[in-house]
Amino acid sequence: MKILVLNCGSSSIKYALYNMEDKSVMTSGGAERVGLDGAFVKVKLPNGEKKTVMHDIPEHTEGVKFIFSLLVDPEIGVIKDLSEIGAVGHRMVHGGEKFNKSVILNDEVLKAFEECIDLAPLHNPANLKGVKAVSELMPGLPQVGVFDTAFHQTMPKHSYLYAIPHELYEKYGVRRYGFHGTSHRYVSQRVCEILGVDPATQKIITCHIGNGASVAAVENGKCVDTSMGLTPLEGLMMGTRSGDIDGGAITFLEKKLGLDADGMSNLLNKKSGVFGVTGISSDMREIDAAVEEGNELAKTALDMYNYRVKKYVGAYAAAMGGCDIIVFTAGVGENQYQMREAVCENMEFMGIKLDVEKNKGVRGEEVVISAPDSKVKVVVVPTDEELMIATDTMNLLK
Repeated sequence: MKILVLNCGSSSIKYALYNMEDKSVMTSGGAERVGLDGAFVKVKLPNGEKKTVMHDIPEHTEGVKFIFSLLVDPEIGVIKDLSEIGAVGHRMVHGGEKFNKSVILNDEVLKAFEECIDLAPLHNPANLKGVKAVSELMPGLPQVGVFDTAFHQTMPKHSYLYAIPHELYEKYGVRRYGFHGTSHRYVSQRVCEILGVDPATQKIITCHIGNGASVAAVENGKCVDTSMGLTPLEGLMMGTRSGDIDGGAITFLEKKLGLDADGMSNLLNKKSGVFGVTGISSDMREIDAAVEEGNELAKTALDMYNYRVKKYVGAYAAAMGGCDIIVFTAGVGENQYQMREAVCENMEFMGIKLDVEKNKGVRGEEVVISAPDSKVKVVVVPTDEELMIATDTMNLLK
């Protein structure tokens, strides 16, 4: 079976076509600047070759239609006819409390998903546009929704409730939901396969560290806590997001800067984090370069960034009464050895002992980087959310 995975953002559409017989990626790519001037699609072919195709993409239906045309293109296409696609799996961002697992999409499911738009006003409408675009272009083709929030729905109440009037949770659903769930689920399962252990017996801390970042505590195969909250703003310091901040500081700044709610949201989500502290960039490679040049603010930002990951690792080990495995994944987690070293430094009291030299040579590959005598296994596992979505889609259709 061939399964197309779609991830529709507000101005982008990422895609990957899988041959599920061997779980290989036939082609992948993404449309950028949807609804804006200068739109284009980047295509990655099986041989690793990359091509950029300029194309006007006024809205998501046109974007999905153009991606379909590229799949069967005589020059860069990988299938002869769209009928070869057996199903489409969609990344759906916010399922609220309505979805705790992946589901086949139908009118009833989509109506429930629409009811979650208030919780993710930028992402959920874009996800819906992708589903509707496929329905228009290929009526009857099975579609599956895989929700970012679903994996975290096993959190107990004491983990997900906020200490606010309970009626606000009951009326508006204000609670911790968590995100990156598909990634946390994938790497927590994959690391157990790598180590040959049963997920139902392990206490795992998964660190999805990228431009957006979150940590999850996974006990016996189920998420019991995670750092992101009602929105992806809470938790770790990120590329442009502030992460944890005193609510009083928010109201203080609103008054000082004369900002309304939208203005404050923009400040915390798009102008803060590593970018806000340094004034340089949200790209950790550029921050590393600035550190090498002696930029003190860049060094401070890195110290803040690494410290917060370490703090959550310690907190979740305490919450679970121990830790067997720590996993690093996503762009920074997979590629920046300095961050992994900083997080694991002076953690021997917790049973964490890093193989420092081995860690330095690891970029984007599955490797155990803890020392042989470390009680806690520390492992780098490249995430594969798209494969997880494709697998869920195939399993549901079976």
